[in-house]
This record gives sequence, structure tokens and C-alpha cells, in this order.
Amino acid sequence: MTRPLLPDPLEPVGHRRDGRPIYPILGASPENDSNKPEGDGGAAIGSVTQDDLSRLLAREKTQGGRAALKKLLGDLGFDNSEALTEFVTTKRDAEQAALTEIERREQAVEEKLKAAEAREAQAVARERAAIRRAALAGLGAIGDDLGDAILLIDRALDDQPDADEEAVAAAAEQLKGRRPELFGQTSAVTPPAPGGSPASGPPSRAGVPPKPGAAGLEMARRRGFVTG
Repeated sequence: MTRPLLPDPLEPVGHRRDGRPIYPILGASPENDSNKPEGDGGAAIGSVTQDDLSRLLAREKTQGGRAALKKLLGDLGFDNSEALTEFVTTKRDAEQAALTEIERREQAVEEKLKAAEAREAQAVARERAAIRRAALAGLGAIGDDLGDAILLIDRALDDQPDADEEAVAAAAEQLKGRRPELFGQTSAVTPPAPGGSPASGPPSRAGVPPKPGAAGLEMARRRGFVTG
């Protein structure tokens, strides 16, 4: 059996895009179509088909890509692609953890701001209550009357939550005029007149009712008809 002839290893089978020649690689598989004689349906001995050329170019491209990747990994300090993948994953996890920590700190700051705003609002409310209490107490309201007066002035100033001291003092004066009993004052009440008469009229005469005929006897005595 005659061994089929292989392409001349010194004769280029094609050229790259930059013009460099492409030589056949020795040790190809005997089952390769390029090794089949022309009578068996293969290509002519010593010739290279377009498919063979495409496979050679693809293999060289793959080998070149692997070499470039290996060189890149070496430049970055990694032995293989698995080490690079592990490094990227670890870095991504660390960045995610750092982001979570930042979010936690931002939430803590926001909660502190809300607490400070609540304390400020409470301080303003206490100051407002102190101003109103002082204004009412200065007009004489004490004890339970002071508590009632505070409720009434709060109702009167409901549409003025930020009323200043002058507005509070004016409202307190108006409340004192309407409800003096809350400030230790009582309204003067005219006592009834004796005998059941109206308070504005003269008192009625009180005594024993006259006897029958006494009026006529008194008149006769005045005219001199009766003496003694």
C-alpha cells in the first residue's frame, strides 16, 4: 500500500491578513480529508481546500487567544482563570458589604434627625404652654381655675399655634372679661330688699293690719266729731 503524500511542509498553504505565510502542521490525522487520494472523493494530493484553510485559521486563532489570555493572567498576577474569577467575586462581595454598611449608617443618621426634630417640637410645645400659663396666672388664675383657663385659652388660640406673648396676653385679658370667676373675681349681686319688695323699690310697710272701721274713726277724730 502506497502511503499518500503529504503537503510540502516548506510550502505555504495560505497567507494571513498581514501577509505572513501559513505552513502546514506536521502530524495531522490520517483521516483528514486532505490526506485522501483524489480517487476516493477527496482533494487532490498536495492541494489544500478552503475548508482546510478555514480550520487551520480557526485553530491558530484559538491558540492565539489562549496565549493572549494566559499572558494577561500572568501580568495580573493570577495563575489561571479560576483565580481571577475568585478575586473578582471576593471584591464584588466586599463592595456590596461596604454599600450595606453605608446604607445602615445613613439610616442611623436619619433616625437621629427625626429624634432631634421630635425633641425640638416637644420643647416648643412646653414653651408655648409655659407662656400661656404665666399669662393666666399673672391675672389671678390658680389651681383648678388655672387648668380650666388654660383649656379655654388653648381653644381660643387654636388657629394661632405660634401666637407670641402679646397675642397670648390679649387672649388672657379677653378670657378674664368673659369668665372673671376663673381669676378670683365674683360679680356683684344686689341683695333682695326686705319685705319681698323689688331690689330697686322702697321696702313695703310691715305691721299689724288695721281693724275694721278704724279708718272712719280716725277721720271723725280729725274733724272734731270724736274726742278722746
